[in-house]
Amino acid sequence: MAQVNSSLASPQEKSKKTVVFAVIFILITIAGLAYVKWVPYYNKSMMAATTHSIGKSILGDKPNLPQVSWDSAWSYALAYFNAVWKAAVLGILLGSLLQVLLPANWLLKLFGKNSFGSTAKAGLASLPGMMCTCCAAPIAVGLRKRKVSVGASLAFWLGNPTLNPATFIFMTFVLSWKFTVLRLIFGLILTFGVSYLANRFAPNANSVDMEEMAEKAAQEASGSFASRWIKSIGSMILYIVPTYILSVLVIGALRVWLFPHISDAASNSLLTVIGFAIAGMLFVIPTAAEIPIIQTFMSFGLGGGPAAALLIALPSVSLPSLLLVGRSFPNKVLFFTAGSVVILAIISGLVGMFIL
Repeated sequence: MAQVNSSLASPQEKSKKTVVFAVIFILITIAGLAYVKWVPYYNKSMMAATTHSIGKSILGDKPNLPQVSWDSAWSYALAYFNAVWKAAVLGILLGSLLQVLLPANWLLKLFGKNSFGSTAKAGLASLPGMMCTCCAAPIAVGLRKRKVSVGASLAFWLGNPTLNPATFIFMTFVLSWKFTVLRLIFGLILTFGVSYLANRFAPNANSVDMEEMAEKAAQEASGSFASRWIKSIGSMILYIVPTYILSVLVIGALRVWLFPHISDAASNSLLTVIGFAIAGMLFVIPTAAEIPIIQTFMSFGLGGGPAAALLIALPSVSLPSLLLVGRSFPNKVLFFTAGSVVILAIISGLVGMFIL
């Protein structure tokens, strides 16, 4: 009789443990986002409303950028990591914890299908995060390791920077409501449309066995919490941190070529729109840094077209963030995503040439 009661109690105890772990993850997420994002962004919103600025451009306040050099790379990397390190640490922490605290079957039920529903739910789940593309990358990696679908993982990754509610507030006060509307429209297309279409580039996208995936994920999750978490966060740190630092250094050194000084005649040309769409897709910035960059560039004569291209291309993805998620998504998905960002940025730029 004791053996029977023990076997009956085991699933209940396991269920309670699962709920406790999920609550712990939610509390850590809320506390981390409140400290790193929500409270600082509330203060920055007040600043944007009163001063119509959220600070200086990370590229500087002069039209001529520094020359390609080690000093240039190092100075940009220091400025960048000083702005994002807290969010980057939180991203790695959450990306590792979701692999050991959240049950795979829960995640698969919500985000495991290659359907628009899974993509939409993941995109909506990204809204409270408000992270830049690099800081959200570890969480997207964690989702993929838990067998979440390509479309849903991508929607969560892209939704964080492009549909950031705080950025919409900053943008309206600092730039104008027209920029905000443009960003909202193209952000929705990118987060929900491009992410959903990306499922088609994933192998076996139409033949997913949810039960088999859940069973496989459960087998991979065997072992103690401590051992699994150390393994999870260790693998992330060993790959993500060196890749992150080196790629930011390279991009920082090359920024003079990515954003060259342009003449008055080219300040609102199609060629400049295309160039800035490509450069913006490759370049890496902290959350909302596109706003002071655009504000500064326009003060030196940049036209509405290239500014609108940067509005979409700068925050959506970057070369460093693409490298960070490179092992978690098929190459076809990454090329499709990067290409889509460039195309949407160019379309945004064409619209911006006439309305901004």
